[in-house]
Amino acid sequence: MTREQVYGRRPVREALRGPREVLELWATERALRAEPWLREESRLRVQSLPERALTAEAGTADHQGVLAFCEPYRYADAYELAAGERPLLACLDQVTDPRNLGAVCRSAEGAGATGVVLPAHGSAQVTAAVCRASAGAVEHLPVAVVTNLARYLVEIKAAELWIFAAGAELGTSLWEADLSGGVALVFGAEGRGIRPLVRRACDGAVSIPLSGAVESLNVSVAAALLLYEARRQRGRSAV
Repeated sequence: MTREQVYGRRPVREALRGPREVLELWATERALRAEPWLREESRLRVQSLPERALTAEAGTADHQGVLAFCEPYRYADAYELAAGERPLLACLDQVTDPRNLGAVCRSAEGAGATGVVLPAHGSAQVTAAVCRASAGAVEHLPVAVVTNLARYLVEIKAAELWIFAAGAELGTSLWEADLSGGVALVFGAEGRGIRPLVRRACDGAVSIPLSGAVESLNVSVAAALLLYEARRQRGRSAV
């Protein structure tokens, strides 16, 4: 069976709580002493191994003494995500840094977003590094991959679903934008921003006002601000 790695204490714990099957679990003696849930895990026999063995297998020292082997990550259907009631989507246009993707997924899951949508090419996908950066949030958040992001946005836009390019210089401030309905927020890669074809597929733009000297925010910070503003507006509209 094809299997994938998940490493880090929080990511592995969330993998055990999530829908995909954990096939094998390794931990150091130090991690076993520090994390009671590892000792209490009854579905699998936790193999105690030296830290160097985990580092060699994971290819990184960032495992915190815990390494799991899981069935492959199950991607969601992007069109099903958009078809739900008042969807809230974060669409990432060729964000290649796994740490940024993981951080966006962590914010999206915390904000109650419907899911994250990624292009199939030129973008980070869900890997062990992304699981680690998301603190395990990807185990509970639908993530979908589409062949062509611009075409996908054109196909899903409707009266009940508006597409906004995020972080654009010329756009409605997030304090004034209406994010209470169905929304897909499109975020570009740092440096390159949103590609022109993807930008043209959007209905409008929403910006984050900046009062300091910097010209932009990290994509994961921008996503967190806009997703939580959308959540705030949705809570207000439900009252």
